[in-house]
Amino acid sequence: MQHISIVTDSTADLSPEQTGRYGIEVVPINVIFGEDTFSDGVDLSAQEFFKKLTGGRELPKTSQPSPEAFREVYEKLAPKSDAILSIHISGKLSGTLNSAEVASKMIDTRVITIDTKNASQGIGLSVLAAAEAARREMWLEETVALTEKSIASTFSVFAVDTLEFLQRNGRIGKAASLLGSLLQIKPILCADPEGMVAPYDKVRGRSQVIPSLVKAALHNVSPDQPVNLSVVHAAAEDRARELLEELQAHYEVVDLHVGMVGPAIGAHIGPGAVGLMIQPSFEIMAGGIKS
Repeated sequence: MQHISIVTDSTADLSPEQTGRYGIEVVPINVIFGEDTFSDGVDLSAQEFFKKLTGGRELPKTSQPSPEAFREVYEKLAPKSDAILSIHISGKLSGTLNSAEVASKMIDTRVITIDTKNASQGIGLSVLAAAEAARREMWLEETVALTEKSIASTFSVFAVDTLEFLQRNGRIGKAASLLGSLLQIKPILCADPEGMVAPYDKVRGRSQVIPSLVKAALHNVSPDQPVNLSVVHAAAEDRARELLEELQAHYEVVDLHVGMVGPAIGAHIGPGAVGLMIQPSFEIMAGGIKS
């Protein structure tokens, strides 16, 4: 069977346990505070990032990894890989995918780049699906098909306290229509099929945020089937736990992750944000996939 290596970027917000379980390689996004540049998750943790964010006046920026950063990872994996799957944040939100594509042409080993059209653990769920398929030594074509199935079946929705961070960092996308109309209104946003940040709903007051997120999940992924679920937050653990409890009242969860978003995502959604990524769970078997 083929040996397939899995690469992603730090916007996937995978935990050390998740990456360690499968040997997933993570290429860090650059996070910039003033004149200081940090590598997401390497020399700047999520906790350190939000402490700097709330303690300073300067808003952070992010920049994509260079093609050279990807090339170094690919070359490290090449001797033990028949192929490399490089699975990344939406190409509409970042130039990261483009850097990976440029680097893929610099080495002899086959590299397949995949656009998840998503962010945070919306990427992570598909990376984990690919990694599990690779661990079970599925053929490359099967692993790619499984990854694409995961991408198509993942629903991501989140709430931010303010659109300021998305707007100032140029990632607001279709949610720009909400600007100027938010008096005590909390925007509910989603990753749309094109990979853009888009408005999903808007509610009045914080108390309606969690019910709206749960309603969105139920509308898009039936509770009549087991699911894989990620609940993420931006220094808002209590809200994340509340959201999780509400979701667990409706769903049988097979694979669960709860955690803080990293600096690269946090720079764009700001503190207080909470969200969920959910997909129907599917069984990965030798020779195929069963829903």
